[in-house]
Amino acid sequence: MQRRNEWLSTKRYQKVLLGAVAGAVALATVQVEAQTLDQNFDGKDHYRFVIVPKAVAPWFDSVNAGAEQAARMIEAQSGAEVEIVYSAPQESQVAIQNQILEQAIATRPDGIAVDPLDANANRAILQEALDQGIKVVIFDSPAPEGLEVSSVGNDFCEQAQIASRRLVELLGEEGQVAIMMGTPTAPNHAIRVRCHQAVFSEYPDIEVVATGINNDSIVQAQNQAATIMQAHPDLDGWVVSEASGPIGIGQALKEGGKVGEVQLVGLERLPEMLQLVEEGVADSTVANRPEAQGYWTVQALWQQVLDIAAPDYMDTGVDLITRDNLGDFQ
Repeated sequence: MQRRNEWLSTKRYQKVLLGAVAGAVALATVQVEAQTLDQNFDGKDHYRFVIVPKAVAPWFDSVNAGAEQAARMIEAQSGAEVEIVYSAPQESQVAIQNQILEQAIATRPDGIAVDPLDANANRAILQEALDQGIKVVIFDSPAPEGLEVSSVGNDFCEQAQIASRRLVELLGEEGQVAIMMGTPTAPNHAIRVRCHQAVFSEYPDIEVVATGINNDSIVQAQNQAATIMQAHPDLDGWVVSEASGPIGIGQALKEGGKVGEVQLVGLERLPEMLQLVEEGVADSTVANRPEAQGYWTVQALWQQVLDIAAPDYMDTGVDLITRDNLGDFQ
């Protein structure tokens, strides 16, 4: 198969391009020019950072865990108390997310980290935070155009390309495929969908027959997948644009008796996703590193509060996980 070695090497996609204040970190290997703090720096006694994800979802819980680990590191290095306030919208709706952001701004935190549901619709409220002197960092998404803020994430197009090329190989470069789109207005989801489509367009015998929208919901993904597979009984494979989609699709494959008949290449490494790989329900998953994103997001906010410039963009990398290397991630 052409491109096999190019696309299926896990180590090829393990990039970490991050900025650091000080100290060694278990979450990532750092190979950048570090900015170290003077031991007599004049910091605060208390910092409060607000984390606003797209929705309530397990992937974001991992981001929050990384943010909490960064808080403990800052406390150990500075002696200050660091409070992480995790405020997740109950539904993946931009109006709810903006309301949470408005409420956060009113409390005057030191910094806000947000995964935007809609770059255009979120821009004004994020600019308001900046205008009030509140530091802002974007995670799991490109920074909204025209907003001068740091962002932490990964190459979303590359991640999608690895997954879609993996599926193309599994199908022998021919067959019917479907894409689960997540939340269509979310910048990272939209990028992944476009890049899936671009890869599939390179192969004349690959046909995209359906797209589903699950809005970061496992239940919606399961229902959408079941409906699509009923409408397209000859469907050969699935790719996705976020972490909840493949879990729901996997459940639909089990319930519909389609395991082994319909291929699934997922995203991310939630325990449920890894279990699907272990069971053979999914062939593989292309996973970014949510704990690292949470960690470096809080690190970047702290740097900015200390008037230390944070990198414009921090890439925490991705991993291709198959049954062959599954033990490294469980």
